[in-house]
Amino acid sequence: MSETAHGTASVSIIVPVLNEVAVIQASLTRLRTDFPDCELVVVDGGSTDGTVAAAAPLARVLRTGRGRALQMNTGAGHTSGEVLWFVHVDLVVDRAALGQLRAALDDPGTVGGGLTLCFDRRTRGLDYLARASNIRARRLHHIFGDQAMFVRRRLFDAVGGFPPLPLMEDLELSRRLHQQGHLVLLPATSTASARRFTEHGTTQMVVFMQYLKLLYFAGVSPERIQDRYDRGPLLSRHRTHRFHARPSLNEEHTRAAPLD
Repeated sequence: MSETAHGTASVSIIVPVLNEVAVIQASLTRLRTDFPDCELVVVDGGSTDGTVAAAAPLARVLRTGRGRALQMNTGAGHTSGEVLWFVHVDLVVDRAALGQLRAALDDPGTVGGGLTLCFDRRTRGLDYLARASNIRARRLHHIFGDQAMFVRRRLFDAVGGFPPLPLMEDLELSRRLHQQGHLVLLPATSTASARRFTEHGTTQMVVFMQYLKLLYFAGVSPERIQDRYDRGPLLSRHRTHRFHARPSLNEEHTRAAPLD
């Protein structure tokens, strides 16, 4: 597929979901309203709460097995846009993002990128985390899901899409893409939910996510890292266990905290 030039590239928005009936309609309505010329596809990983029925009037819905990588690859394979834009269901994407995305991709050396991360609550800890995440994206070219990654389809296909990992699939894809060209961080914002940080404590979650990332770079298998993720931050277990069992990554995959 040849790519359209001069800021008019066709864009497909892919939204992986699992049991998101509480937020899916508001999220899709916002995406449909703010980006009306984009193809919009939801990929459901086996919801049991009515997510599919809620999404169907607003977007094309695909069904597949659980797991972010599988769902996003499935969405990519069933869309037609020259650009693939992966948006988590609980993100609020700046309306200016699409124009900036298309303008950035007018540079043939740019393979993709993400948005500037911020949170829906302002605290010193969350502000620090957002700044650190954005610096990391600019300097190390590591784009995570909460930054609404976008990529040229032809390069996504060239590197094999998201690797079939239970987690860190976004980090690994961004590393592979950076070998093909430049990844940019757009000024437009992606506003993520701070819910998990308020539940477990910002400092605790930041340390925990850094620890998981270090395990990945040290060569620990993604399956073992997911097991550690599922057990949660050590210091918060006594607070959360009494109320509910912690969901696995694949049960809460669209709401994962950024690994920053």
